[in-house]
Amino acid sequence: MEKIPVRHLKNRERKPESLENFGIEDLVVLLDGKDMQQELHRHDFFYVLVLKKGRGLHDIDFKHHEISDHSVYFMKPGQVHRLTLKVGSEGYMMHFGKDFYAALDKTFTELLQKVSAFNFYQFEENSFQKVFSVLSEIYNEFSGKKEAYIQIIQANLCIFFIELRRQQNKETPDHTGLYLQEVLEKFLELVEIHITEFKRVSDYAKLMSLSVYQLNAACKAVLGKSASALIIEHILLETKRYLLATPNQINQVADLLGYEDVSYFIRFFKKHSGFSPEAFRQNFK
Repeated sequence: MEKIPVRHLKNRERKPESLENFGIEDLVVLLDGKDMQQELHRHDFFYVLVLKKGRGLHDIDFKHHEISDHSVYFMKPGQVHRLTLKVGSEGYMMHFGKDFYAALDKTFTELLQKVSAFNFYQFEENSFQKVFSVLSEIYNEFSGKKEAYIQIIQANLCIFFIELRRQQNKETPDHTGLYLQEVLEKFLELVEIHITEFKRVSDYAKLMSLSVYQLNAACKAVLGKSASALIIEHILLETKRYLLATPNQINQVADLLGYEDVSYFIRFFKKHSGFSPEAFRQNFK
């Protein structure tokens, strides 16, 4: 089985704050009167698609999105996606490495972590105009390359992330809602880091100094799902990534995900996905 192509930023040995770690393109110029078709692949950098006007399809980590106007698609390194973008779409495609933004204050790095937890943002037209103007400023600075343009790009990225964060919190403006959102985001971050070693809710509750009840309550309040369901979803996602991104045998995938009993791993995956690992690989490769 062929591996999913991984797209890299060029000249990774250059300075973190250099333009080799950042890029932005005007979609009208990029499309050049033709549809864009990107087959399944992944990046080792952050990838942002901002659409003032758009039509097409975008599959991100096996979730299907029909592209719409006034939308933002935000992907972090390692996620897999497939994109069809129709001619006539307007907006920007932006990418940057972790190091380009990490040079800024820790608070803003944490902000990036929060906004990249969501792949899709849908704005109303009026609120989108503010977001789009920030991206236009970034594009102008990138194109003009005047004095201190990198610092201006970084500053505008901060504004962009804040606007995305406000959109996240739009439906939970009270302090309780914001607290629960913070708990959920921390939990999902820990799951991504520790999923190969920890698969029980109690393990994560201990890491967060919470009770199992408190952690479950936060997950259900924000997403309507239990903490256990979210752990299962992440295991399935990691399994699908390995099945499509590597030629590894099923027992090797099981080992990478921390399962010693391969038979149990196969039963677990089939129970929650409806496919055996091999059938999933055959259907989606």
